[in-house]
Amino acid sequence: MAQITVGISDMKFSTRAEDVIVTHSLGSCLGVTAYDKVLRIGAMVHCLLPLASASPDKAQANPHMFVSSSVPAMVKLLFKLGATKNNLIFKCAGGANMRGDTMFNTGSRNFEALDNLLKKNAIVLAGQEVGGSIPRTMSLHLDTGRVMVRTYGEEHEI
Repeated sequence: MAQITVGISDMKFSTRAEDVIVTHSLGSCLGVTAYDKVLRIGAMVHCLLPLASASPDKAQANPHMFVSSSVPAMVKLLFKLGATKNNLIFKCAGGANMRGDTMFNTGSRNFEALDNLLKKNAIVLAGQEVGGSIPRTMSLHLDTGRVMVRTYGEEHEI
């Protein structure tokens, strides 16, 4: 088993069922997984901000910084690897309000951007753990498609 780590404003994927993709420190950032249950391949993004339209230059340089550009890029990659829309399972975690931010509401806006994107494409989240004020670590186990969330030493499946 190899552990593949996703950094902030990053995306990683694997076609090996024995791999685990993990990201740490999901505060207001949003982690999103897509898993093809037939091929047992998947990917994860760790998005910092909601909309690429807020900074087109930054989005062009790194589409994974933004929910609105990273999730479509992740899905396109999985399609190139043979995944199909009907076999993809989407889950997410993060979108917290870590500092009592009432001005920017980055965490809730990140989740709203994902929700709008998925609704536009007739996709339903199979699991989520968003909001609150806690940091999270999320992992995608490619052998089963389980997505685990750990916070303060406790881990559970979403």
